[in-house]
Amino acid sequence: MRYRTYLRTGLTTLVIAATLSGVTACGAGSRTGAADATAVECDYTMPEAETTVNVLAYNSSAIDPFTNTMVKSCTRENVTLKHDPIDFSGQVTKTTATLSGDTGSYDIIETYGFAVPEIASAGSIIALDDYVAEYEEKYKLDALNEGMRSALSYDGKLYALPMQAQMYVMAYRADVFEDLGLTPPKTFDDMIEAAKTIREQGDIEYPIALPMNATADVSTIYQAAMNSTGTDFLDAGEPQFDSEGSRQALEGLQSLLPYMDPQVTTFDQPKVQQQMYNGTAAMAIMFSGRMNDLTLDTNSKLAADFAFAAPPSIDSDAPYLFSRLSVDGWAIPENTQLDKDMLFQMIASSVSEDASRASVPAAYPAREGIVTDESSKYAVAANETTAGTMPAPNDPASAPVTNAIRPVLVQVLTGQLDIEAGMQDMQRLAEETVAGN
Repeated sequence: MRYRTYLRTGLTTLVIAATLSGVTACGAGSRTGAADATAVECDYTMPEAETTVNVLAYNSSAIDPFTNTMVKSCTRENVTLKHDPIDFSGQVTKTTATLSGDTGSYDIIETYGFAVPEIASAGSIIALDDYVAEYEEKYKLDALNEGMRSALSYDGKLYALPMQAQMYVMAYRADVFEDLGLTPPKTFDDMIEAAKTIREQGDIEYPIALPMNATADVSTIYQAAMNSTGTDFLDAGEPQFDSEGSRQALEGLQSLLPYMDPQVTTFDQPKVQQQMYNGTAAMAIMFSGRMNDLTLDTNSKLAADFAFAAPPSIDSDAPYLFSRLSVDGWAIPENTQLDKDMLFQMIASSVSEDASRASVPAAYPAREGIVTDESSKYAVAANETTAGTMPAPNDPASAPVTNAIRPVLVQVLTGQLDIEAGMQDMQRLAEETVAGN
């Protein structure tokens, strides 16, 4: 049985790459906002002097609608919002740089729940509670999901205004699954059995695709696997890398590796998308913000064949799904020289009801009642995942611990270090990081 595989090579690849680059530069993250961005009310007090507001946010189909709405709607007379295109790793680097000095290069930054505890505890971003209280009625901020607010809070205070959340969703080839009598897997063992069947009866050598880039994604994948067991990297500040949940996670991920491309530790989410576009993988797990791209026939001739489901659990006894809930929001740096009241109204306008509705299906907005089962092809899967995902931790040491253990994690998953030794090494590194944090 042969399944469709579309490998783009030569001139075609160059044309597609140039097209995507053009879309990113002109539509998603342009200096003036996309021409088709949603226009909303952005009613702040106009400063007398010519003012430029620099916005830092990485480009993705889930983030761009909010960024472009803000840039388009809040640029007025002598106020210009400027947002230059940037990828996620670049955004992370620039966030560190802009928050490190007495003055920064950016006035509004996109951040996420994983980073908030560390930068909030350092005093690098401001608490927003007073602004929320003042402008809650004007911008209907009470409709923002309470769980997402909590994910962007630290020590009882809100430090970023939630715009949207991402959770893991499984995309799979419905045509392949139907032909082979397969159903979306509920456990890692189910994934392996499905992968074996697909490999044996089709021409897809590596049916499973996960973003496991060694510089970032791999630690999120590991944490999602640990979370499925009910364990996290830290528990009340205590590292859990020598726990049974850690062992289960490492063994589970290793069991999937034979069914993934051997270069998986170089694959970020765009590369995983490409595997699905080309038909070289039959099931992939990524953040939900990447799912809408799969439904567009301009990206792949296989678009009509993709279906979506909640990701599996690590095993049938696991209390949670193999997933992470990542909440994105807007923060205001402490070191900005601009009026913070004005900046808050800009970020509040970008998460308004009209802006949130316009972001679907590319995003899963923070505003309640926007995402329904009919709103996108992956809405049912996303809602099921959200309900089955372990709550995110809220510890300032989470980010530095994650960075500290990542090199050892890669060694374990690539077979350079056995699991027991890797667990002990990660535990030691995490304890040292917590002690020095």
